[in-house]
Amino acid sequence: MRQFYLAESRPLRYAAFFYLYAMQGLPAGFSLTALANYLAAEGARPAVIGSFAAVVGLPWAGQFVWGPLIDRFQNSPMGRRRPWVLGSQFLALLASLGLLFVSDPVAQVGALGVAFFVHSVFASVQDASVDAMAIGIIPETERGRVNAFMRGGFLTGTGAGAALFAWLLRAEGYRTAALTLSAVLLGLTVLTFFIRERRGDALLPDVFTRKNSVSSEKKPHNASFRTLFGQLLTSFFSQKSLRLFVPIWLVYLSLSVFIRAFSVHLIQRLGWRDTELSLFSGVYGTAIALTVIFIGGLLADRLGARRLLVMVMLVIGAFLLIFNGLFPFWPGSAIPQAGLTLWYTFDPVFSVAAMPALMGICQRGLEGSQFTAYMALVNLSEIAGSFVAGHAQEVVSAPVLGLGCGAVLVVAGGFIATRYQADTHTAGAT
Repeated sequence: MRQFYLAESRPLRYAAFFYLYAMQGLPAGFSLTALANYLAAEGARPAVIGSFAAVVGLPWAGQFVWGPLIDRFQNSPMGRRRPWVLGSQFLALLASLGLLFVSDPVAQVGALGVAFFVHSVFASVQDASVDAMAIGIIPETERGRVNAFMRGGFLTGTGAGAALFAWLLRAEGYRTAALTLSAVLLGLTVLTFFIRERRGDALLPDVFTRKNSVSSEKKPHNASFRTLFGQLLTSFFSQKSLRLFVPIWLVYLSLSVFIRAFSVHLIQRLGWRDTELSLFSGVYGTAIALTVIFIGGLLADRLGARRLLVMVMLVIGAFLLIFNGLFPFWPGSAIPQAGLTLWYTFDPVFSVAAMPALMGICQRGLEGSQFTAYMALVNLSEIAGSFVAGHAQEVVSAPVLGLGCGAVLVVAGGFIATRYQADTHTAGAT
């Protein structure tokens, strides 16, 4: 049974973290792409769509609460993180059934947002527990590649969710789409049940398994919440942390603002059909992303995550400036399709560089809480980007927003490059 223990099998680590993130991506593809594009095609205002996306993603911004909670209670005979992963998956599955109480998503956007909000609460706990499990299980030499599989899984999930649910919404209706989501989540939850972190972890939450638990991992002492939060705040707000994380956060914010504004622009200004955009994102976008993401993981391990991070930030910034500068030529040309195609190569490569870089500055013994705090704020940037894009388009156009985002990326990349050179020089002098 060696292949069912994450700590003992590299192929299992790659496969497990891929599908665990795909499981998180499916509802995101359904809500933030398929349904958002559906609402745009049905004539919903950009501000309504932006507010819906913000409500759906809001619980992900509270992940910093889950990290210390998960770190506080991690002595289960089932493993340090596995009970949290399984429990949150089951609750997210139950919450997904709440989508069935919405009969007309266009007329009930508020109720739709509430249903997805409840699901996102439990899905965010799942995400935090999976991140904590990953940091505790993945060897440092594999972080770039495993992060590639993690991001690849999420993009596959969002892509499949966008394409599948966009088709189901038009072909079979909203209720069938919602039932399909719950069925898929059920199957993946059952699969997770059979995967354990380390040899000796109990399969079932039974009191009798405590006598037979012979896990090879030494269980950590459960620190108090006050101690955990104090250590987390100190580590998070250190200069080393802020100098790297703040520019990364601004990049994620800019990426979210641009793609949300550009998607609405394609549908309401350039005449794209919502199914056309969702299928393009789900099929072609995912295929392109998966083609480059694993190369990015290898480069992150070989070149160094921070060096790759700077390169990608500057390239994306230059792309946004050039692409949005060509906006007068967008109508009737292949420029939007070409730009959207190239865009799907950027997010995965940026993420597989950013995630290992952030893991590398997490304080030892506090990795789960600190990395979850980073991810909470990254998720907040995506939520804020959706909200800003929706309301800003009431005043300015998508190309103008894209130019501003490009400028932010170039400045952020230059800052990290400067700090990287300074840190390297200091380390060499020492």
